[in-house]
Amino acid sequence: METQSAIIIPKSKLGKALTYTINQWHKIQTIVSNGSLELDNNLIENSIRPLALGRKNYLFAGAHSGAERIAIMYSMFATCKKNNVNPYLWLKDVLTRLPSQSIQNLDELLPANWVTKE
Repeated sequence: METQSAIIIPKSKLGKALTYTINQWHKIQTIVSNGSLELDNNLIENSIRPLALGRKNYLFAGAHSGAERIAIMYSMFATCKKNNVNPYLWLKDVLTRLPSQSIQNLDELLPANWVTKE
């Protein structure tokens, strides 16, 4: 690549591709040598796509504070989905338990830690 990049016009598409690859070569070697690293981030992008699409909805939330609340709810529902928790059952249970929940144990109500009391 370095030999070819010396004779290719740097501003050409091939020249830009070679320069980019040479600059990223250490990262490529790390990915190839470590089998636990993913070559792409498709799984993460697919999981956050609904949140990204929801951003347009935030424009119509009425106020900045409303948009923040919507974003929090989307995040909580995405966490439910990631942890195989039914969001309806989780929210119903959390809203029921929240008034009597100890502040020291609020983390029990997070979707990743949630266990239904039913």
